[in-house]
Amino acid sequence: LAVDVALEEGPLLFAGEAQDLSELIGNLLENACKWAAGKVAIHAACKGGRLVIAIGDDGPGIAPELRATALQRGSRLDERKPGSGLGLTIAQDLAKLYGGALTLGRSPLGGLQVTVELPAA
Repeated sequence: LAVDVALEEGPLLFAGEAQDLSELIGNLLENACKWAAGKVAIHAACKGGRLVIAIGDDGPGIAPELRATALQRGSRLDERKPGSGLGLTIAQDLAKLYGGALTLGRSPLGGLQVTVELPAA
């Protein structure tokens, strides 16, 4: 598995608890690595007082019409790999706790991209 990390210049600081950010990113990376065919990309930047983190993979992705369902607690769209169906929901809950947002989209790698916007410190 190849993981590409791109961090923009300047401080990338989160206005919150380090363990919350670690849990949020950990859940997203675990999902990306689980579903990736061979590549995962992480990009982080500060834009307009927000810390923006995008994690994408080259796996099967999630169809646009199923993305809202994927964010529901305990929802599992595919049972082929182990998991509880809680990772995306936990990440979304943590983002919301800090006044942020989590969105699902298509990765430039072809699979799923999860983008999280959080308050920057």
